[in-house]
Amino acid sequence: MKKGIALLTTILLVLTSLSIAFADHDNGNGKSKDNRKAHKDIKLGVEVLLEEQKELIIGKNVGLITNPTGVDQELNSIVDLLNNDPEINLTALYGPEHGVRGDAQAGQYVDYYIDEVTGLPVYSLYGKTRKPSPEMLEGIEVLIFDIQDVGARFYTYIYTMALAMEAAQEQGIPFIVLDRPNPLGGTKVEGPVLDLAYASFVGQYAIPLRHGMTVGELAEFFNEEIEIGVDLTVVKMEGWQRQSYYDETGLEFVPPSPNMPTLDTALVYPGTALIEGTNASEGRGTTKPFEYIGAPFINSTELAQELNALQLPGVSFRATSFTPAFSKHVGKLSHGVQVHVTDREAYLPIETGLHIVKTIYDLYPDQLQLTSFFNNLIGNEWISNGIKEGMTVEEMKERWQGELKEFKKVRRNYLLY
Repeated sequence: MKKGIALLTTILLVLTSLSIAFADHDNGNGKSKDNRKAHKDIKLGVEVLLEEQKELIIGKNVGLITNPTGVDQELNSIVDLLNNDPEINLTALYGPEHGVRGDAQAGQYVDYYIDEVTGLPVYSLYGKTRKPSPEMLEGIEVLIFDIQDVGARFYTYIYTMALAMEAAQEQGIPFIVLDRPNPLGGTKVEGPVLDLAYASFVGQYAIPLRHGMTVGELAEFFNEEIEIGVDLTVVKMEGWQRQSYYDETGLEFVPPSPNMPTLDTALVYPGTALIEGTNASEGRGTTKPFEYIGAPFINSTELAQELNALQLPGVSFRATSFTPAFSKHVGKLSHGVQVHVTDREAYLPIETGLHIVKTIYDLYPDQLQLTSFFNNLIGNEWISNGIKEGMTVEEMKERWQGELKEFKKVRRNYLLY
């Protein structure tokens, strides 16, 4: 009798465990079910183009600017979707920084080559030129841009888009942008507006560090405010909500570049990428780029304590050590912190990034170096001077509010969602 009861109890426990497992698989602990609904409701620009606006490209020689993020919801590459469609004549591919296939590291130049899969010519827009030349566009009748942005001013793909728009305008070629979500949502706008005296390929136009716009909205903004004047069509998404972070769309996150592996990376990137303008490591060459910050001269416990004492909203800092496999301090044990976003609604990436830089400088003024590249990233010189002179981050924030407010007014004219 006891054996029978024990067997029955065991069977019930197994069934209960299986039931919980299936529930977790279906619902993702309350997340995946909602994501599947969002997945059905949203349409990316590439899907709207092929399902509803295909007449824009049928019968024309098409040039395509893309990278691995140019996929539909089933992760089919736009290169294959266009190349395999008998009604579309895909003629040439154009690769931004990191290349069409995303296999080049940051800053690595990519030359002209033939794509092994399609046999199409691939022209680099991050080699000898960053703007398509007339020779590159010869025979092209419409130029398409389909690349995932990450929502920060210094991510170079948006300038690849702008320069391609200029080239298309000069050659009289219509330009189509297939819109994609801003992974950080489209409601928050933060940081100083670029001073054009510090314009570069990591900040070409007067926009703030976190612009809160999609690539399609930026294309409209550039076309009008920068007076590019190309024949522009933005193929809008359907069903995207401005407040949604990428993991709330139901879409799979495809790394836009080798050191942007996850949405967590994108969340901290607008602030911690400022470390690239110093001699400290921003975590390149580790499994947590832009989440790990450190250098051989830093005391990790001391830095974590100082940063946590600031009680910055939505973020905590954990003392850690790491050895970069490449980039700064390659092969050297570095000490610092891991940035943990605990509440992304409260989290302020730009202010957090400036607090990190300022705290490291205050602790190690003779060892932390702020390079001229820092000024290009932050978009001015007064902030680096302020860090050296003891200016607080709160004072910095107050100083940039006027230009940020003006940008927000202009930005409203170009919001599509």
